[in-house]
Amino acid sequence: MNLFLLVNVLGIFVFILVAFLFSRDKKNIDWKSVAIMLVVNLVLAWFFTQFSFGRNAVKAVADGFSWMLQAAYQGIGMPFASMAHLDKPQLRDMAVSALLPILFVVPLFDILMYIGVLPFIIKWTGWLIGKITGQPKFESFYSVEMMVLGNTEALAVSKAQVGQMSPARVLTLALMSMSCISGSIVGAYVTMVPGELVLTAIPLNIINAIIISTILNPVKVTPEEDFIADVNEGERQPFFSFLGDSVLGAGKLILIIIAFLIAFVSLAAFADMLLSLLDRWTPYDVRLKDILGVFMFPFALLLGLPVAEAWTVAGHMATKIVTNEFVVMIGIQDALKTMDNHMKAVLVTFLISFANFSTIGMIIGCLKGLVDMKTSDYIAKYVPMMLLAGILVSLLSAGFVGLFSW
Repeated sequence: MNLFLLVNVLGIFVFILVAFLFSRDKKNIDWKSVAIMLVVNLVLAWFFTQFSFGRNAVKAVADGFSWMLQAAYQGIGMPFASMAHLDKPQLRDMAVSALLPILFVVPLFDILMYIGVLPFIIKWTGWLIGKITGQPKFESFYSVEMMVLGNTEALAVSKAQVGQMSPARVLTLALMSMSCISGSIVGAYVTMVPGELVLTAIPLNIINAIIISTILNPVKVTPEEDFIADVNEGERQPFFSFLGDSVLGAGKLILIIIAFLIAFVSLAAFADMLLSLLDRWTPYDVRLKDILGVFMFPFALLLGLPVAEAWTVAGHMATKIVTNEFVVMIGIQDALKTMDNHMKAVLVTFLISFANFSTIGMIIGCLKGLVDMKTSDYIAKYVPMMLLAGILVSLLSAGFVGLFSW
């Protein structure tokens, strides 16, 4: 175990090195901030793996948002009763579980912005996390926001802020969004994989998303730029006119996201179809996940796994990136019973995020509806970096959890 522990420690530094190698601006990386956040995550990993109190606190927050989203499913059930599955949430498809709730979440949070509640929360939460991490107020708050709402919902409810940010800062949000989850699906996660690992991964992903985005995309934010946007700036719009615009904007956003999601997933499926044409000349059926699995193998080794276990974990990692985490969770439920603690811990922790190809389409589609063409085109240039960010955040979280799970 000692040798594998040393490899696990080495792996964390290698993941940081990979982020450095692909950094957009190596000279301006704030290494002091990165070092502080690494220490914070080390403490968090120890705290959440060794003490139930921390996990219970995270679970309470996630349960609160799941309870809130029941109102969204009631609304969806009015015109789409057969799709809402109010009594069997596990049967909901992605549109119902992740996209249509935007029609509730965005107006709700816009109302909270309108009456001044959300700006107050953002200001002080961002201030607290910013003081600890050394990052700007909004990016600090967004790291938490995306972990309870999900990427598209968090971006949508932050549209007033996003519209006033530079393209480089919006890129930071896009990189961080690859590592999000949604509080509404935490309940589904814990029914398929060990709940304590799910609830440990959530806070670790928050800090790791900031670490990786800080290295990949260093952005200097002046005191004048470090502000929280106010939706009530200028002439105050009548409330119901404001609410109507919010609902219409949310509806347009859903259509854009669906279009991009279908396009990205279809392109990935077509790539697999092209690869299948080679089946008659190759001894193995090679698909995108197989190619990506070979790429992920050395990273799985760096999580402190023996070779055989690393091959298995790398395959599951690749499947998650090409498809989604649910596909893997369903497939490993029986295998988890026979895995040792370390293998189980690093694999499950890696799975707890939306880092996959389809998420790229959702984020790009969402931003298309929120920012101007110049900013949208700027973000589109960094799609490979977005995928890399999601993978590195998941690897870092798995690495930190692995240190304390043997």
